[in-house]
Amino acid sequence: MVRQAVASAVGGKIRCDACPVLCYIADGKSGACDRYANDGGELIRVDPFTVVDQAKAGGGRLVPFLPTEGETWDGDIVQAKRTFVTAVGAGTTYPDYKPAPFIVSQAVDGVDMVTVVTEAIFSYCGVKVKIDTDRHLGEECAVVRVDGETVGHVTTGEYGSQMLAVGGVTHLTGGSKKEGRVTCDALLKLCNGEPVAMAVDGGAELTVQAGQAPIINGTREERMRVGCGSAAIGMFAKQWAPHVDEVVVVDDHITGVLSEHQAGRLLDVKPTGLRIRGRKSTPGRYFQVARPGTGWGGTDITDPLTIVEGFDPKVAKPGLSLLMVSTTGEQYAYYELDEALRPVPRDLPASLQVSVDRIAENCEPALASVVFMAGAGGSLRAGVTENPVRLTRSVREAITYVSCGGAPAYVWPGGGITVMVDVTQMPSRSFGYVPTPAIVAPIEFTMRLDDYGALGGHIDAVTTLDAALLKAERRLDSRPDLPWPTDDRLYRWSRGREREPR
Repeated sequence: MVRQAVASAVGGKIRCDACPVLCYIADGKSGACDRYANDGGELIRVDPFTVVDQAKAGGGRLVPFLPTEGETWDGDIVQAKRTFVTAVGAGTTYPDYKPAPFIVSQAVDGVDMVTVVTEAIFSYCGVKVKIDTDRHLGEECAVVRVDGETVGHVTTGEYGSQMLAVGGVTHLTGGSKKEGRVTCDALLKLCNGEPVAMAVDGGAELTVQAGQAPIINGTREERMRVGCGSAAIGMFAKQWAPHVDEVVVVDDHITGVLSEHQAGRLLDVKPTGLRIRGRKSTPGRYFQVARPGTGWGGTDITDPLTIVEGFDPKVAKPGLSLLMVSTTGEQYAYYELDEALRPVPRDLPASLQVSVDRIAENCEPALASVVFMAGAGGSLRAGVTENPVRLTRSVREAITYVSCGGAPAYVWPGGGITVMVDVTQMPSRSFGYVPTPAIVAPIEFTMRLDDYGALGGHIDAVTTLDAALLKAERRLDSRPDLPWPTDDRLYRWSRGREREPR
């Protein structure tokens, strides 16, 4: 439990100054955010202060203090080269006239580094949710609701995925109190890896959880599509050409037709006379064959022959074979033309079953991904430096490395410090809230110690890693696939060139 300064005490209660709510907290009780509590008249941070230990390559455990057989010890008692202090559980800088809760120095490969950590209070924040599915969730810009309240909207779809934008300052502060509270709660759950039930106006009901398969209208998604209909033709044309006369890959966006497609022509697939509904793009590629939905290939059809207008009798012949398949291989049907050139359902030949199974094999597991996005605004930067714009410039110039809970953060170009981070790469339960409402998220700024001094940092508040570790209550192993935040190689690049050694 990290102890904080107390703003004031009234009537046996202490007043917490960690956010604008300024709760009065009785002894043994916590504030409205459940993050701070009164412990015998002292304000304490309830959630554990977290540090990350660097695991060996391959995910092995750290070298212990006393090496075992086959291990070596370099005399580094606190293993400073392998420990990173995160902002998880560190506390906030609010009201931001004071330095960040922890400004920690350590030597890395002979270079003095400093990491400034704080749990930032974000009113300007939200999440982008990527849902791996072909199924139609709702029209673009359709409202997304939680508990009946507007929390976001459907945004532009991506390749094999539907996208939602949830949160943002308008929903947190610009609507009713209930809208702000529900939005904050939904963001907190999404960022902490908990499931959230949502409904799209005029569209689907879904349950989203970071790193888990999405549930759409009560059905758990299994597969992300192999590609659009045209891409599927290109990938599997060589496997289809010897075994079937025509293949149609049904897709809401781009439906592919083997005999017309360039891949089919190069493999000498003969014209079949098939006429497909929709708007023809380039040869073998059709748009708008049906309306969006939850059926075949993200369309609203359950019978694939719905998109077939017929066959040209000058080209088509009785017995012509036709395979129709979706972009995930979950739906497929095989037909042969009768004397009237009408498709008649037949059992799928074993030779084609192999290719349908291959489509399914090439589909990645469907997941929901949650990316937290926030703007590290003016006041939070004051906890890092007396001249906040210098921090912004140092981030832009790659002098300062930004992480969230030790996980790499993408910093948007342009003004300010607008970051995005995959919540599944962060320590569990990294996020909190304050009932203003706003989300509380960890953010760390790491740089060389001399650079920190140059940008006007709070040098007097710098502490050693040894001192910070004495307050740490939770230690986690890092993920070997993530960059290590205090690796000095991250700071040698600036404006496209190697920095001179100091």
